[in-house]
Amino acid sequence: MDIVIGVTGATGTIYAVKLLETLNDINGIKTHLILSDWAIKNLEIETEYKVNYLKNLANYVYDNKDLGAKISSGSFITDGMIILPCSMKTLSSIANGYDDNLISRTAGVMIKEGRKLVLSARETPLSPIHLENMLKLSRIGVRMVPPMPAFYNNPKTLDDIINHHIMKLLDQFNINYNKAKRWNG
Repeated sequence: MDIVIGVTGATGTIYAVKLLETLNDINGIKTHLILSDWAIKNLEIETEYKVNYLKNLANYVYDNKDLGAKISSGSFITDGMIILPCSMKTLSSIANGYDDNLISRTAGVMIKEGRKLVLSARETPLSPIHLENMLKLSRIGVRMVPPMPAFYNNPKTLDDIINHHIMKLLDQFNINYNKAKRWNG
């Protein structure tokens, strides 16, 4: 399985770190990583991780300015893409077909090829423009999976909250993840 991971400049880069750590531990999954400039800056601001750590977790790393990268073509087969966190700028770019960088171009490829595209938008409060862009994309099959904590699982740590979101993202690809508690009824 090949999954593209886009990381943009919204807050919450720790989610991307934990997603890549998780996917790195699963046999048979190859990750293709694209980092925006602001994702790198936020990683430095929000975490103690260095960008090389994140890059080393991925099988392939691409420059966000390289619109000619293989993942920007529909003829390169992947199983889908997760953008985590997804800035509202990136969401708007995708919703309006403005493919000015590799992240938005690759997301556009996912849409045109009918592949899974999962956006983990990070912003609050949401403006009507944000909501309209999300609705526009949802109507064409893009999955909106924002990082919203669950409390039915009685989280004790920040990792518990992050792991729950990683589970929800991996559910979109039918990848079993056992580090989070599911609702049992």
